[in-house]
Amino acid sequence: MHARITEFRLLPGKLNEFKRVVDSLLPMARQQAGMRALVVLRTPEHGLEGVTVVSVWDSVDAMRASEKNMYFYQALARIKLVTDGIPIIREHEVIATHLAPALHKKTA
Repeated sequence: MHARITEFRLLPGKLNEFKRVVDSLLPMARQQAGMRALVVLRTPEHGLEGVTVVSVWDSVDAMRASEKNMYFYQALARIKLVTDGIPIIREHEVIATHLAPALHKKTA
């Protein structure tokens, strides 16, 4: 498996709008061939609001193929409206992972 890690710096006061943009992109993300997981992390640092997006893929080929379709560019274009500067994008090989099953809801 491989992961793409993308770091954004949010414009001031745009966290909730960023969340709405991400929510609007999730249906398209779920349709990407080879995508296994998507995790979005808030990273407040030195008074700046940062966000890190981790997407996990079956293979490096699937990850790179996603960069050649409209989803990737639509996502970047929408996110650019609430972020500052150029995102930092890195690729990583996943060497270990564990995703726990969903917790059962309590019943009354």
